[in-house]
Amino acid sequence: MSGITVRHEVRDTERRAPIVPADAARLVAHGITVTVEESAHRVFPVSDYADAGCRIAPAGSWLNAPDDEYVVGLKELPDLPPALRHRHVYFGHAYKGQRGARDLLRRFVTGGGALLDLEYLVDDDGRRVAAFGYWAGYIGAALAVLHHRDQLTVPLVPTDKESLDALLRDGSAPVRALVVGALGRSGRGACDAMVTAGIEPTRWDLAETRSLDLPALLDHDILVNAVLVTGPTQPFLTTALLRHESHRLSLVADVTCDVTSEWNVLPIYDETTTWTEPVMRPSGTGVDVIAIDNLPSLLPKEASLAFSAELTPHLQSLVDNSPPWQRALETFRLACDRERINV
Repeated sequence: MSGITVRHEVRDTERRAPIVPADAARLVAHGITVTVEESAHRVFPVSDYADAGCRIAPAGSWLNAPDDEYVVGLKELPDLPPALRHRHVYFGHAYKGQRGARDLLRRFVTGGGALLDLEYLVDDDGRRVAAFGYWAGYIGAALAVLHHRDQLTVPLVPTDKESLDALLRDGSAPVRALVVGALGRSGRGACDAMVTAGIEPTRWDLAETRSLDLPALLDHDILVNAVLVTGPTQPFLTTALLRHESHRLSLVADVTCDVTSEWNVLPIYDETTTWTEPVMRPSGTGVDVIAIDNLPSLLPKEASLAFSAELTPHLQSLVDNSPPWQRALETFRLACDRERINV
């Protein structure tokens, strides 16, 4: 029977886990062999996984796992090997024309493996079955508020929700905040963080973005972008617009971070920001930008517990190739076809 390996994350600021120890124990009880790689920065100690009945292996050992192993992670794979023979479950960011996407897909095709992208693991109605969106939105909005108040300290460090909420409540200043995509997971999280900080945000969703009121958008201090884009969309802001239009807007928190995607609705910057340099000011825009692509890792425990609870029931049906996994595999094959990479 195929097993699951929870791989070590190569990014040292990635402290989340796709499967938490308690849910790993559920998988083991379900008859699935779970191997967990050692990791110095994962929020859950490896001993907790051993206590849950998991096998423990050195970081990077997935390279030597049997061909039918499912390798589960969150963020990017290491650059090597050039050919990937396993089925990898993680956020590949390879289907929207992102930088390096074609090279990644080719690695899978060359090795005979497959990308089962967590962003495209959806139910019969097309809704994602597991997502970090709420916590991404919450933290993105929280960082925006703290930066606007000159209370953001760097480098950023992981914390817990109670401590973060205490920071949000400790301070006030008149601020007009807009959350775009307010009804989605990320948008709800962003709005909740604003409310915790004593701010009632303007909330826009599909109805408001179909015909964008640009003057109204520019008349806010903070814009939090939480829009899930699934196709070509008219940009909300451009560098040329910000250069030539007067605006109150001084800060954009881009939770979606589609920076290298062809569908990017905020083409005012071309690189993500980091925990050590969380804020940038793109030339000619007059606005600061926060664009961290692993925001939930700043609340690693809360984010991991919520995500793992959603994902684990589907991992129990992974080896049976249930409909969500079939759709994820078909999405991978279609992406390869679009890129003219033969599977």
